[in-house]
Amino acid sequence: MSQPAALRPDTLLLEVRSLTTAFDAAAGPVVAVDDVSFSVRRGETLGLVGESGSGKSVAALSILRLVQPPGRVRRGAIFFKGRDLLALSEREMQQIRGAEIALVPQEPMTALNPVFTIGDQIEEALFVHGRATRAEARALAVELLAAVRMPEPAQRRRDYAHQLSGGMRQRALIAMALACRPSLVIADEPTTALDVTIQAQIIDLLLEMQRAHDLSLLLITHDLGVIAGAADRVAVMYAGRLVEIGPARDVFHAPLHPYTRGLLASIPGRTPGRLHAIEGSVPSPTARPPGCVFAPRCPDRMPQCDAAPPAPVAAGADREVRCYLHGPGGA
Repeated sequence: MSQPAALRPDTLLLEVRSLTTAFDAAAGPVVAVDDVSFSVRRGETLGLVGESGSGKSVAALSILRLVQPPGRVRRGAIFFKGRDLLALSEREMQQIRGAEIALVPQEPMTALNPVFTIGDQIEEALFVHGRATRAEARALAVELLAAVRMPEPAQRRRDYAHQLSGGMRQRALIAMALACRPSLVIADEPTTALDVTIQAQIIDLLLEMQRAHDLSLLLITHDLGVIAGAADRVAVMYAGRLVEIGPARDVFHAPLHPYTRGLLASIPGRTPGRLHAIEGSVPSPTARPPGCVFAPRCPDRMPQCDAAPPAPVAAGADREVRCYLHGPGGA
């Protein structure tokens, strides 16, 4: 039987398999990303959501092989257009970063070089990847800034990062990310520290650029409101592990994992009455429980939850959850 079009291998752009990334410490490796698997299809937006410290950003840096020592990818595979990125040389990865996979990082003020103009930094990306000569790159930088709706793009091209507002700096980073027409853009908390109005503008801009350039988008955030309005599918991370993944509509309307349910219940206005909170706190990466990482906080905790981590369970069309409630021996 042939697979549905959305599930065929030829629609996959990025496939992360059993990714585990750790940071070496005196007491032993501290695992930040633990056996995480997900895919991004051509032209789709995958939202990767979870609390701060859940491993989302480390997963993004692992894809680009930008985890700095003492961090390292311990095991797994990361396939992009059929090639395992972990098997490539550093020179081959340099040809992919920026040109085929672009990153919009969390902190625009620290991501932008303070001693070069915005135009210099966009032009460098074009020149290094052989997309334009120096002279051509100057004109293209202005075009890119205009495309991301930067006010007075010709003037802004000559500005430094400190001369721009937070929203303008974020637009500049998006222009840099799009400069080489990549297939995949990883946007890591692109609306952090922006006011609500500017947040909406930045997300709208990313989605507009996605449609205009036929991009795939990996949107990383702790803000469920951002994901609800932007993502085709949602992957939920907790304490370094992926606990649930599925179509955004299904996950938001019928969450399967107790952690996902708790996250959604904590959104102001979603449920009547007082604001709901998840009891307890996220375990330290150095002292995670031996079973399900959410077990100490879970209202549906069972004996097997403390024994071993649950395996992923298929839970309907294009959905997967790691929870004993939905596997053998569940309630």
